Amino acid sequence: MSVRMKVPFAYRGKEDFPTELANWIGDVFYDILPDHGYEVREEQIYTAFQIADAVSNKKVHLAEAGLGTGKTYAYLLSAIAYARFSGKPAVIVSASAALQEQLAGPNGDIFTLSNALELDVDVRMAKDQRQYICDERFNDSKNIIVDNKYSNEINQWIAKTKTGERTEIPSIPDRVWKQIAWDENVACDTCSSSGFCKLVKAREKYRPARDLIIADRGIFFEDLWTRDDRIADGKLPLLPNYSLVIFDEGHKVILPAAMMAGQQINKEVIDNIIYSLEQIQGARDSLISTVVALENVSIDFFEALNSCVVEDDLSHRLPIKVDNKLLKAAGAFHKLLDRLLMELQVELELYTESLTIRMLQTYENQIEKAMMALDWFGENDSRDVITWVDQLDESFWVVPRNLSELLDIHLFQKKIPVVFTSATLSNEGDFSYFSRTLGLKNPSSSTVGSSFNLKEQVVVYLSDAMSETSEDVRFTRGIEQLVSLLKQNGGRALVLTNSIKEVRKIRKALKCYELPFEVFWEDKGERGYIVRKFREEVSSVLIGANLWEGIDVPGESLSLVVVWQLPFPSLDPLVEAQRKDAVEEGLNPLISVDYPEMGLKLKQGCGRLIRTKDDRGSIVIMEPVIGTPWEKVVLGALPPGAKIEKLSGI
Repeated sequence: MSVRMKVPFAYRGKEDFPTELANWIGDVFYDILPDHGYEVREEQIYTAFQIADAVSNKKVHLAEAGLGTGKTYAYLLSAIAYARFSGKPAVIVSASAALQEQLAGPNGDIFTLSNALELDVDVRMAKDQRQYICDERFNDSKNIIVDNKYSNEINQWIAKTKTGERTEIPSIPDRVWKQIAWDENVACDTCSSSGFCKLVKAREKYRPARDLIIADRGIFFEDLWTRDDRIADGKLPLLPNYSLVIFDEGHKVILPAAMMAGQQINKEVIDNIIYSLEQIQGARDSLISTVVALENVSIDFFEALNSCVVEDDLSHRLPIKVDNKLLKAAGAFHKLLDRLLMELQVELELYTESLTIRMLQTYENQIEKAMMALDWFGENDSRDVITWVDQLDESFWVVPRNLSELLDIHLFQKKIPVVFTSATLSNEGDFSYFSRTLGLKNPSSSTVGSSFNLKEQVVVYLSDAMSETSEDVRFTRGIEQLVSLLKQNGGRALVLTNSIKEVRKIRKALKCYELPFEVFWEDKGERGYIVRKFREEVSSVLIGANLWEGIDVPGESLSLVVVWQLPFPSLDPLVEAQRKDAVEEGLNPLISVDYPEMGLKLKQGCGRLIRTKDDRGSIVIMEPVIGTPWEKVVLGALPPGAKIEKLSGI
């Protein structure tokens, strides 16, 4: 078979597909790509062959590949070939919009690869639905934003946009965009633009994809959880039938899977419903009395909820210590929501001039989802769910505890190949923690380190156990050591902490020192902007709590990563659920959950340092490592082959 043919593997049922795929991959990496200036990387080729074997045999595969391996090309070849072979597209689930563009944008990885192979690849993006404008909501919101300084810009954009994507108008802040963007609670069935809106057109664009769909995580999991119900209701699923799923940055799947499987109750949404209904002129007495009663029980519920919240500086998802008072308040809340739902159904039949039918149906959707959350929460005294309060918007989340079972039913039992790729899926080649989290029984796996010469590029400094001194004394000594390290390095450093509270504590302490470089703080601006400034100001320092992954600063702007605190997991409810599961299985949660979770996050943090083969630098871990119970875990998370020395002076 000619490697240069335009449509390889465009046939079905051939028994020697695995052999043909392996041969093609070998030709691409050993012959074609080197002709275009690509170096032969054995780590990349090994990973590609392992993925190809898993795809050919419809396995669940965990492909761990270190930085610089080229894992994107490694999985793209199998994805393209299997899509052609099966006649259905492969879905690549991306961790962010930026990574979607990096893959499928005009100058992205797929464009570059297809040019090198002289191969026409049909690739389309399925983006976050909230990134599209809702025409009806825009029309409803005109009076709200008419005096807003962004009004003219929005109106001019609306007049010319064909896609309705937010990327076309990035200067609009979140608070304004939320007024006009697609909202899952809006009743689309009765919308005058139903079937013709920007979001529908976007779906029509990606559904016919022949080869690849680069999907947002939210869309993928919403499709996964709702696919059967939508088909049963005579609706199209969000994604077309696909042959293969590849999770890029696969270590990040649990949270989006949980959130799309769960329900939330947003206090602001409930308050808006109550306020809007109170404004109806000439409303029926039964409706008004119900709204007033709902307002009171809503206040009681959220007060009871807040009293049960367990404070945690390390996460914005706060766990809840459920008690009888909260369960009773939830029951009363559910009862009033059900009563209001019946009143709204009467209003729909009567029709009111104060609120449109579409608005009333939107309220119905929001109420039904809140009732579902309360149903789950109240059942079996909330033992079958994971709950939390999100500090960012004060919303109450209820998600199924049996996420691994749901993934097994809706995905793994479908007998299609599923591949998870990331630089951090295992602890020293042990995939048991990740497998247990997802409920995987016997996945195949492969692991390769970075293709960089880390022995020559990285030096790691570790601390031994501290002397018995007070926390304040240790903090003061730590600040002195940090200042010394930053000055010696001339800035050019990333400092990683475990909480924004600790970031602010460090900022207060550093006010006593005169530093010859600029210091950027994660909590002092939009993340992308702060990282960009850090990258541009070569001698600067960046200090943050949520920068362990997802930032890329190659070159001279970063030559020192300081791990101020080891990233032991917080009381995050999803981690707490894993701890409980471990106990039920007779395992030590510290060893089976906390240590592996810390190790994976530390591996991500260390990975910020070396981004290219020319980068050089040091990693300093300021918390004790040598002689501690977690020493082996930390050593396993460090860049393989890196030189290790002892840090003294703390």
